[in-house]
Amino acid sequence: MNVAHNSGHYLTPKKPIASTIAKGLTSILILAVVAIFVAMFTITYSLKDAEVINVAGSLRMQSYRLAYDIQSQSSQLPNHIQNLDESLNSATMKTLNMAIVPTTIQLQYQNILQRWQLLSSEIRSGNNVDYLNQVEGLVAELDQFVLNLQRFSENKLRAFALSGALCLFLIFVITVLIVRFARNKVVKPLEQLVIASQEIQAKNFDIKLDINSQTELDVLGQCYQSMAQELALLYHGLELAVDEKTQELQQANDALKTLYDCSEALSSSRLSIPDFQTVLDSFEKIDGIEACRLSIDEKEGGQIELVAGNRNPNQEWNCIQLEEHDMSLGKLEWQQTSNKADNLVMESLGHIVARALYFGHNQKQTEQLILMQERATIARELHDSLAQSLSYLKIQVTLLKRNLNQELCAKRCDVATSIIKDVDEVLAQAYTQLRELLSTFRLQIEEAHFGEALKQLLEPLKSQTQAQLVVDNQLLSIDLDAQQQVHLLQFIREAVLNSIKHSAANKIHVDCHHSRGMIKVAIEDDGIGFDVNKPKLNHYGLSIMQERASRLEADCFIESTPGLGSKIRLEMTLA
Repeated sequence: MNVAHNSGHYLTPKKPIASTIAKGLTSILILAVVAIFVAMFTITYSLKDAEVINVAGSLRMQSYRLAYDIQSQSSQLPNHIQNLDESLNSATMKTLNMAIVPTTIQLQYQNILQRWQLLSSEIRSGNNVDYLNQVEGLVAELDQFVLNLQRFSENKLRAFALSGALCLFLIFVITVLIVRFARNKVVKPLEQLVIASQEIQAKNFDIKLDINSQTELDVLGQCYQSMAQELALLYHGLELAVDEKTQELQQANDALKTLYDCSEALSSSRLSIPDFQTVLDSFEKIDGIEACRLSIDEKEGGQIELVAGNRNPNQEWNCIQLEEHDMSLGKLEWQQTSNKADNLVMESLGHIVARALYFGHNQKQTEQLILMQERATIARELHDSLAQSLSYLKIQVTLLKRNLNQELCAKRCDVATSIIKDVDEVLAQAYTQLRELLSTFRLQIEEAHFGEALKQLLEPLKSQTQAQLVVDNQLLSIDLDAQQQVHLLQFIREAVLNSIKHSAANKIHVDCHHSRGMIKVAIEDDGIGFDVNKPKLNHYGLSIMQERASRLEADCFIESTPGLGSKIRLEMTLA
């Protein structure tokens, strides 16, 4: 019986239970067969004992009867001689010649035969005196012969009884040994296996079996103990696997919840930098993520970097590019403490952020287009109504001046001439302001990105001046709504246009950047400058810039010194 061991080898029991019990049962069977055989043998060879003793005993009586016949000269003497001869040579008496019969009895039987042959010869020859003289000796010898036969029969019975008792004793001893062996090698190990099975059922795999031999059940116990150890390892492994899977599912659930919250947070109509910072802060709490970094950049614009978590300078950053419809929007980076971090979750976050930026850009572009359409509508209405009226009044005032000049000059009416002149100047100023407003309202801004829109806005102005126009923009459109972006762009355009028209500068520098929740814009030139306390007549650019700054709820600062250039600054705090 071979039993597989946990190491892959096979154990062969050195003391098989079956063979041991089989040997014991075989011994009992052999002893029983021996006892039966001895009994049958004894019975078989004892069946003639009584007959032999009876025949041997009858020889004494027949010997005395012959002596009586001789003395009485009975006519039955020949018959009685023949009877004694037949009895002595009968088949029953011939059984005494078998090897099982003791030699003493066989010799006595032969001596009796020889003596009888001599005596029978003397009787037949008529010498009856010798027979009578020897009959006592013959009877004595027959008595001894019968006694030996009796003792031989008794000895056979004693041997049978002794052999039977010995066989029974040996059977008893072997039976006791088999029962003891079965108890020690079968019953006890089975009880231990039952107890071990109950312990395993109770999830207690730390079992110790009393194994001190190498029978089949001992080998089974060893394998059972090894199996329990392997089950313990498998059970603990399964527990760890279940815990890991549970933890992974919990992490996945947390990640999905976070993704859902982030998607909901980034689906608002107006996205701001704090919204993206909140998203990064929530993802930094996911198990396995040590730090997150989001870089938002725009073409022709600046870049904003948002960081959450504790950055490790020695840790490598994982990175995915944020793109949507072939538009590059930035990149998302993260540091992970282990392989537990799910890159797919971070990629999903990147898609959500990229889509939020993209839809925010589209929404702002849509709002901006709507705003520009409204402004174009206003410009068209102003042109068709107020501009026509002002143009008509200007023509009429010109005609009035021409017709009245001669009469007024002849009469030397300086008051009327002064009034007409004032009306003409005010009308010219109103018409100039209206033209500038119409030019501003008709300005088209097609790009939603602040940097691209600024470049598009300033590009036509380069052809109007010999000055070098330098733009340093670090602002992102995400910091501004559509209304703020339009006003800020027009503020910059008005300032640049004002420098082109009046400063005679060689270099105009536009600087836009974001710092600590505040947007700062500066337009600086190296032109002729002016006295800020003495504004020029018919110049409305500065007042228009002040008005736009007030609409942006920003502060506008005009700095200029004659001969040293000018600088216009705008500072706006983000809500």
